[in-house]
Amino acid sequence: MDPALKKQLEASVIQALKTVYDPEIPVDIYELGLIYEIKIDDDFHALIIMTPTSPSCPVAESLPVEVEEKVAGVEGIKSASFELTWEPPWEKDMMSEEALVELGMI
Repeated sequence: MDPALKKQLEASVIQALKTVYDPEIPVDIYELGLIYEIKIDDDFHALIIMTPTSPSCPVAESLPVEVEEKVAGVEGIKSASFELTWEPPWEKDMMSEEALVELGMI
């Protein structure tokens, strides 16, 4: 895949991820640092590696499905899937500066 196209698709996927919110925290999951990796292969399949904020997260089952649907809807992406990971465990320092400001933490 052309590196410029891959970079463009990754940016579009990030924009889609920024429309998904953890219902308990008024910040999108990308800025929260819940997305660990975005992989797009030569067949235009996107794999999103993500984690919930905690093992007891009430949306641990529904949130990845929403992520998969939003990413699959990105123009140029043919299919999407997610992989849930617990390593490394999510911590507050994984949040972006934007998320920290939004939550009044800085």
